[in-house]
Amino acid sequence: MPKALVIGAGSAGPAVAQLLTRHGWDAPVFEARAALDSAAGLFLNVAVNGRRVLDRLGVTTRLLTDAHPAGLMQMYSSRGRLLATVPNGTAGEPDAGGVVVRRGWLQQVLWDAAADAGVRIHTGRRLAQLDVEAEGVRARFADGHVEHGDIVIGADGVGSAVRRWIAPEAAADFTGLVGAGGFARVPDLAPTPGIQRFVFGRRSFFGYLVREDGTVYWFANATASAPPARSSSSIDILAQLRELHGGDPDPVPAILANTTTDIGAYPIFRLPTVPRWWRGRAVAVGDAVHATSPSAGQGASLALEDAAELAAQLVRADGHEAAFAAFEASRRSRAERVVAYAAALDRQKKVKGGRVGTAFRDAMLPLFLRNATTDTRYDWVFDHRPPEI
Repeated sequence: MPKALVIGAGSAGPAVAQLLTRHGWDAPVFEARAALDSAAGLFLNVAVNGRRVLDRLGVTTRLLTDAHPAGLMQMYSSRGRLLATVPNGTAGEPDAGGVVVRRGWLQQVLWDAAADAGVRIHTGRRLAQLDVEAEGVRARFADGHVEHGDIVIGADGVGSAVRRWIAPEAAADFTGLVGAGGFARVPDLAPTPGIQRFVFGRRSFFGYLVREDGTVYWFANATASAPPARSSSSIDILAQLRELHGGDPDPVPAILANTTTDIGAYPIFRLPTVPRWWRGRAVAVGDAVHATSPSAGQGASLALEDAAELAAQLVRADGHEAAFAAFEASRRSRAERVVAYAAALDRQKKVKGGRVGTAFRDAMLPLFLRNATTDTRYDWVFDHRPPEI
């Protein structure tokens, strides 16, 4: 039985492990976190292309029991003017658009499905050293545990230890945006079924949705010249955001005023390109080789696509090197195109030039977003379908 050591249990890790296990592999997963906390983290968009992979895994129905369908995105100016309604999926198909889910819930669903398929997920195992030799791989973990396998799959995020072995020269770029987010309950704020709303604020970009039970999911993207220090408290971050968005249209100030959950600020990085996705018996997937900003809502979906493609190639190919080469060849162009697309959206979010810059941006946005509801130029982002295995 071939054995793949899967490093990282975010989205791609449990998915590729489950798919490989179905086809006779031993694919244990090693996660640095001590345990899964389904309530931890914020939320993310799972686009229709990602949902197709979840369909293959048999988890879509369960995931949707705690999801906010958001097939449409409404864009507002800093004065509260509705600029456009943009599809969160293929144009003209809002019912098949993206859904917003809590990050912890997506991971819980993936972990449970992987475990049900026979995958062993080991927590508290942070990779400390990777030895890749002609006959196999040896992973040494910070707790002293050593594991042997035939190949290693790095699904360990933008700071990937596996990628550092494959392509040590690769480095992530700061996008110029700092993210923050949380949850709130605002009296009398109506739900937004099928919709997520975005506001190009005077000094920061803001997004939110309201679930049927009144819970508000919100995030902010503030412009920054450099990554901030991580020492700020939740209270300080929220105070800064309330100041940044104090002059923005309702309900943005009310959402921030009614946020009581702990929040944190995190610099947003991307990996525009990595020279090699594999080396010897090691390969990397997802954010480890093509981290994208959240602006395109595609991070989790791209990772799931990678999982399906890599599993298919490993099942079909004659040897791991042929599988890795075919995987990179099939995925690189699409992944890097999505990263570039997200970078273009990042530029629209950034606030530059004070009031003059904001006024110019607000004047130009209607031109950029004209006919957005029926614009099919970006259908390619969502049209991908996973391979059959």
